[in-house]
Amino acid sequence: MSGPPTPLDCQPFSNYSRRTAQPTVLNIIWITFFLVGFLAALLQSLQGDLEIFSRILTGLFDTARSGFEISLGLTGVMCLWLGIMKIGERGGLIQLLGRLLAPFFRRIFPDVPAGHPAGGSIVMNFCANLLGLDNAATPLGLKAMRELQELNPQKDTASNPMIMFLVLNTAGITLIPTSVIAIRQSLAIKQGLVGFNAADIFLPVLLATFVSFCAGLIAVALWQRINLFNRAVFLFLAGFLGLAGGLYAWLGRMPAERMTQMIGLLGSGLIVSIIALFITVAAWRRVNAYEAFIEGAKEGFDVAVRIIPYLIAMLAAISVFRSSGCMDYLIGGIGALVAALGLNSDFVPALPVGLMKTLSGSGARGLMIDVMITYGVDSFQGKLAAIIQGSTETTFYVLAVYFGSVNISKTRYALACGLIADAIGLVGAIFIAYGFYH
Repeated sequence: MSGPPTPLDCQPFSNYSRRTAQPTVLNIIWITFFLVGFLAALLQSLQGDLEIFSRILTGLFDTARSGFEISLGLTGVMCLWLGIMKIGERGGLIQLLGRLLAPFFRRIFPDVPAGHPAGGSIVMNFCANLLGLDNAATPLGLKAMRELQELNPQKDTASNPMIMFLVLNTAGITLIPTSVIAIRQSLAIKQGLVGFNAADIFLPVLLATFVSFCAGLIAVALWQRINLFNRAVFLFLAGFLGLAGGLYAWLGRMPAERMTQMIGLLGSGLIVSIIALFITVAAWRRVNAYEAFIEGAKEGFDVAVRIIPYLIAMLAAISVFRSSGCMDYLIGGIGALVAALGLNSDFVPALPVGLMKTLSGSGARGLMIDVMITYGVDSFQGKLAAIIQGSTETTFYVLAVYFGSVNISKTRYALACGLIADAIGLVGAIFIAYGFYH
């Protein structure tokens, strides 16, 4: 006959109780999406829609397959970019990039030591986002998160630098919205528009994404009590606006087709040049570039496999919310409120793009195309949809993938600051579109 349980016997249960008694933000959001979607579907089935649950189930299966395919497709890109980054790290160029932008990043990432590899990865991710090169930005961002995790004293909790980095990613500052311009040009041809300038959204997107970036930066800085009133931050922001203005002055004189070609050349040419530079410097410094690439590629494979469950979990919850019609209800309510206030409601048809973008990049892209087809690619609604798509980021996707890659479960205030940046960026995009096109 056994005696009473000892403290050691009770320890596993007490640990379990503490873990389950403190639900994380992601857990709350995940459960909310599912239950709200289920209740909405249940109500619709009682009202006679007998196929609603079939649509939700189909959407769940499709989303699970899509999530795996996204991760599988990302594996090759991750292996490539983390391999290249390892060459740059061994050759010393990553550290050099970190030192060049150290005055600015030291101010907004005070907990990252000078010369740490995370600084270079953050810079490279930032540059890739500027040029709208998502395939390059994501693996670079995941590498930065892994390096920031090395500095994190609490491995299951997001650190201050991680939150700042993630929010600046969700702000999605973009200098050249390459994919949006390409989609607009393709649709314009289908709609028979002659002399259409697909890149005329360049400056509005730049301004909108800058608003979103500043909103995210200020939100996190206030939370972390970082002083942004200093010379380094001012010079960085002024330099960015000067670079953007010069680039616009140069590209703005070109015909639309020529501008699109130059933008593509600028973005892809810069990335390929960086790869060539990394390999050249590594060879000059007698670094075994091949072995360095293989080592980095192995890390990329491990990261890509690790994010699969996190990505599928978040996409599944979003699918239920969307398939149940909750997004449509939300948009309808906003439209009714705007009309009741007597405000101009021309922006409402493009609003789903902004709301969906926080949940799904591909979903938002589909909604943007739908708006452009319904109202015309050259309409106010079509231009606003393009501006929103080009100036906002998939907050929940980034949060799930980036934190999931380093097994962060306690995200603290990262989501709140990311959504603040998204909301201000969306409002800014609407006002900018009205100023330019209405």
